[in-house]
Amino acid sequence: MGLVSSGCGREGTPAGSVGKLMRGGGSEPVAYPVASGVRVPGSRAYARAQKRGSIRVGVKSDHPFLGFEDPVTGQRAGFDIEIASMVAADLGFPRDRIDWQTVPPQGRETAIAQGDVDYYVAAYTINDERKKQVAFAGPYYVAGQDLLVAKGEGKGEGEGAGAGAKNGARHINGINGPRDLRGKRVCTVTGSTPYQRISSPTYGAHVISHDSYAQCVQDLVTGVADAVTADDAILKGYAAQNEGRLRVVGHPFSKEPYGVGLARGDAGLRRAIDAALERHLRNGDWLRAYRATLGRSGAPPPRPPR
Repeated sequence: MGLVSSGCGREGTPAGSVGKLMRGGGSEPVAYPVASGVRVPGSRAYARAQKRGSIRVGVKSDHPFLGFEDPVTGQRAGFDIEIASMVAADLGFPRDRIDWQTVPPQGRETAIAQGDVDYYVAAYTINDERKKQVAFAGPYYVAGQDLLVAKGEGKGEGEGAGAGAKNGARHINGINGPRDLRGKRVCTVTGSTPYQRISSPTYGAHVISHDSYAQCVQDLVTGVADAVTADDAILKGYAAQNEGRLRVVGHPFSKEPYGVGLARGDAGLRRAIDAALERHLRNGDWLRAYRATLGRSGAPPPRPPR
């Protein structure tokens, strides 16, 4: 498989253990048992990481409970952060030897190709166009474009409407999926794939756009928008952050397999990361990480990608 380990050496928190929740981000740092004697033959990225004594991981910093950086402490948390940490541990790097790099979407292929990061874990959809520039391990999560609405939305005139209205969210009952969007105000990020899809006449939505999903969520809470659309993983994070006020509809209308991005031609590292993802799926770490982060949205765990 290209990954050779002499077993688990340095011990952290027991594998899959979950700390207390950090406001806005997810679980506190979890230290997975770290493998020792790891070799990844033929991987230049891994050789560089061993030489410097740390592994560089590209992530996002502004998605609560998915990929989030606390602006005060600098602490990273969320489902993607847990996935990245599991992989690093199996490669022989404890969490305190992960060099987190915030990489914006428009710069991720360049950062990977130039070796600025050793791998990238940030809601990165695997597709054929991106495979021309980078390689992927995984998928580790299969997302889909979905809708975020007020908590009582779509449940009829009575159930749930009062509580949502009290919290300032506007209700237009009946948003239970993409077919219910005709004439509704739907917010998403300017120029994104969800923006392109929801702008189709098929849905008949009045599209509002901003530079960030946080602005869209604010529009939803204040009643400027009737729904927010993005990948369900992103929406689950905002639902968790606004627990009791917002919910994810749960009827995705696309398929977005998230992968770990790495340099093309690095077959050794790709096999090593695939092996790590498989192990943490099998031993329950993946499910525990989901429940501690995106699971705070109230959405049930999705089917694991393998």
